[in-house]
Amino acid sequence: MAGCTERCMYCEDSHGSDIEHFWPKSTYPERLFVWRNLLLCCAECGRLKGKQFPLDETNDPLLLDPTSDDPWQHLDFDPETGNIVPRFDIERNAFSRKGDATVAILNLDRREALARVYLRTYRRLVKIALEAIDDPDPNADRLVKRLQATDDNGLIAWCIHGTGKTADPFRALRDTHPDVWDVCRERLP
Repeated sequence: MAGCTERCMYCEDSHGSDIEHFWPKSTYPERLFVWRNLLLCCAECGRLKGKQFPLDETNDPLLLDPTSDDPWQHLDFDPETGNIVPRFDIERNAFSRKGDATVAILNLDRREALARVYLRTYRRLVKIALEAIDDPDPNADRLVKRLQATDDNGLIAWCIHGTGKTADPFRALRDTHPDVWDVCRERLP
């Protein structure tokens, strides 16, 4: 469900210890045993979510569905605070509705321990990127493996495919070693 790390499907940090129903079982009993509705989640995310399950005007969930949504399309990482925040959609001139609802329900922008873990992971990823930038001929395969091994929280996707690609050192890695960057974009989630 969450791979060998058994991470929470919502915060990707805490140990997934509970089975959580994405569509709440009390409101949607017909989804009680639907496999894609059963998520591994930590006790804190499960407690925070509870029965909260906002829907949009077409009855689609506003909470991010970890089985189908790309979280970095709706969420952003703040490298200053370590918080996960809603992503701003320039075309709509508003924050992502799914990102906004998910952050509000799970308190992703107000969980100190979670922010510390994300910052620690981010700093390790930055260090690896800076080393690759300084290397006149970095090995793309080795770089991808190091980044993957270091990413405990799914943050590399933000660095390579999300908003983080426009910030240093990831922008500098792209500009300095475009071939290596292309390999990273191809192989990293």
